[in-house]
Amino acid sequence: MISAHQAHAEPCQPDTFEEAKYVVCTLDAGKADLRLFWKGADGQPYRAFSSLAEAVRAEGKTLTLAVNAGMYRADFSPMGLYIENARELKPANTTEAGGAPGQVPNFYKKPNGVFFLGEAGAGILPTDEFLKRGPNVRFATQSGPMLVIADKLNPIFIPGSTDRTRRSGVGVCADGVVRFAISEGGVNFHDFARLFRDRLQCADALFLDGGRGVGLYYPALGRNDWSWHGGYGPIFGLVE
Repeated sequence: MISAHQAHAEPCQPDTFEEAKYVVCTLDAGKADLRLFWKGADGQPYRAFSSLAEAVRAEGKTLTLAVNAGMYRADFSPMGLYIENARELKPANTTEAGGAPGQVPNFYKKPNGVFFLGEAGAGILPTDEFLKRGPNVRFATQSGPMLVIADKLNPIFIPGSTDRTRRSGVGVCADGVVRFAISEGGVNFHDFARLFRDRLQCADALFLDGGRGVGLYYPALGRNDWSWHGGYGPIFGLVE
């Protein structure tokens, strides 16, 4: 198991769970300068990890890690709630999507959720619960579906499902540690959720994106992924 102490020196490491290969990035939320980014000083979405890295470098700092922070629209705007530096730039998306379960877009699968960072550290809550509590947060991003909820797998997931693709997600784990996981090959939702609960010991975890939208920036492993959608929307960035 990757500890928070190890993560401080080397946040991202290859990992394997039930023969599926992943990159897992582990951060101490109380010490790491983890932020959300969307637009640059010119008001345009960064889209590329390298563009964000240049902007951070211009401030005299270094972007050591970045991950796609959730699903986004064709104009690279967040699909749902987005809070950056305590400012709500996009409201929560509580739209109900109809259709058969297999036809509901991932973002609208029940329940979706919100990852947030505040004075008390990191957290993940189903969207409805987050809106009821109204916590005071500095950063927040909405995505879906929830993978793990209070140490239980989302019951909508089907063991052995043939819906397999690359996936990325984030979990809040033991001792408040934040873990990102990016699959290197196709995995189904059930197996991906079990990675967070059973391997990474995350009581709560949220799906971020899949397929062509999965992305990781981590120069130490030679990673600077590009989205086949023409860029990314919201981005998690670790600044040092």
